[in-house]
Parts: sequence; structure tokens; C-alpha cells
Amino acid sequence: MRKEILDTSTLDSDGLKKIDAYIDNLSGNKEEQLIHVLHHAQQIFGYLPKNLQWYIAKQLDMPSAKVNGVVTFYSLFSEEPRGKYTVSVCMGTACFVKGAEKVLDRILELTDSQKGKMSDDGLFTVQDVRCIGACGLAPVVTINEKVYGNVKINEVDDIIRRYKRGEKHAS
Repeated sequence: MRKEILDTSTLDSDGLKKIDAYIDNLSGNKEEQLIHVLHHAQQIFGYLPKNLQWYIAKQLDMPSAKVNGVVTFYSLFSEEPRGKYTVSVCMGTACFVKGAEKVLDRILELTDSQKGKMSDDGLFTVQDVRCIGACGLAPVVTINEKVYGNVKINEVDDIIRRYKRGEKHAS
């Protein structure tokens, strides 16, 4: 294992104390609580860098590869810092057929970002997702918890502009 993965000195010590307290208060098999611990840690740190994953694995007495496997499997977890707004574009069959790829490309252009990376202004992280289960609303875009259905390419500019202006529930 690389040395930088083991180095937790770059992590906020108060955040690590919160994670420790959370783990200490778990009942039952702590390994079974891994997803809850990771969710809590991501709420504290905003993302789950490798050294934080290693720390959690050590605290739960499990292999770090298992922790990383869970982090990389579930799309709700991120190993990279995320912007204030997480923009997800559904690329499931129904959405793709109805133009989701063009919607995604336009969002990437407007936010000046790359898929899965936080924009330089810290506002956006844009990602494509397999399916969000709202096929009847295709194509679908979510921004944080807000769902936009039947998104047309000509609506994308207005949606993103409103978030840039700080209107959290742009419609």
C-alpha cells in the first residue's frame, strides 16, 4: 500500500473524531454498518479520499480493499471533492434514446466541467448515471435532490443559469 494512502495527517482531526464517535456508538457487527459509516464520513468530509477509506477500514477492522470496493461500487459515494450541486444525467435506455447524451454534453459545456470532476468554481459536479428509475420522465436530470423530467436541450441553459445565480430550486 502506498504511503500517502496511510497518511491521515491531511484529514481534519475533528472530522476523524466525529467518525470515531459514530463508530463507537454502533451496535452489533460493525462491518455490517460500513455503508452507514461511509455515508456519515462523506457528510463530514464531502467525499471519501483513499486515506479516509483506509482510516475507516482500520477503525472497523476490515481490509481497506473491501471499503474501497463499496465506495467505488455505489454512485452515491465519491472519491473526489464534489461541487455544491451534483448534476446527474440519466443515461438509461429511455433517457438515452430521448437525447440524454446531448443534454449531458450541454451541461458539461455550461458548467465548464468534466464528467465526475468538480468545476473550477466549486459549484458543479456533473455525472452520468445508469438509471434512476423515472423512465416515464425521460430524459431525466437531477440536481442534488431536485428532479427535472422531460428535459429538452433548450431548457438546459436556463436550469444551469439559475443554479449559477444561487437559486437552489430552479425550475
